Amino acid sequence: MDRNGSIVERKEVIRKRIWDRMEESRIATFPLPPHGRIPNFVGSADACARLASSDDFVRARVIKVNPDAPQTKCRERALRKGSTLVMATPRLRQGFLVLEGNSLDPREASTIAGAFRSGERVHPSSLPPVEVVVVGSVAVNHRDGTRLGKGHGYAELEWGILSHYGLVNPGVPILTSVHDLQLVEDSLPVEPFDIGVDETFTPSAALKSHTPPQKPRGIIWNYVTSELMDEVPLLKELRK
Repeated sequence: MDRNGSIVERKEVIRKRIWDRMEESRIATFPLPPHGRIPNFVGSADACARLASSDDFVRARVIKVNPDAPQTKCRERALRKGSTLVMATPRLRQGFLVLEGNSLDPREASTIAGAFRSGERVHPSSLPPVEVVVVGSVAVNHRDGTRLGKGHGYAELEWGILSHYGLVNPGVPILTSVHDLQLVEDSLPVEPFDIGVDETFTPSAALKSHTPPQKPRGIIWNYVTSELMDEVPLLKELRK
């Protein structure tokens, strides 16, 4: 199914505005430039500390965190408290990694290289049920929970795969950590496959969404392109 061109364009305009703002304000940090990424930012460790103190995170025994730079300390904190960390490999090229917090060096294992060295590659059918999902974002409206990622759809695809195997459901909290400059007032454009967030954490605040965010069930195949099928071999397996 072809995506609505006007929505795609609106999303990209908003992303560019946020990336430009972060670069011009010198809030963006390595890796630079922030454009085309889940942008790292000054205070990302503080935002992760605030996220890690939330009731949902504290209670969770199995936590999935995205592999991007600003959530490094979120991954480290999950491991430090002894939780099982589930992490998708970048672009899902090598599936998922599982890391056990009780048996690893949290700081080393929270990096991409360290996770590959210390983690176990696991097919999603063998993953444990996930109790909290942490995602990176480019822009977030904390009131209605709408968010934009970097535009490749991997957070949505990861959610869809986990949902396909019954490892997440709409009751599983989705959390994000961002800089205050990434917060927007207007509701963000949403497509059927997009996921929203239940709570947003910045270096200065914890912001609960006022309405339940969108959390699709399974993979919405109409929006999976042939290019994506080629890039993520797991999709071909699930499509059979």
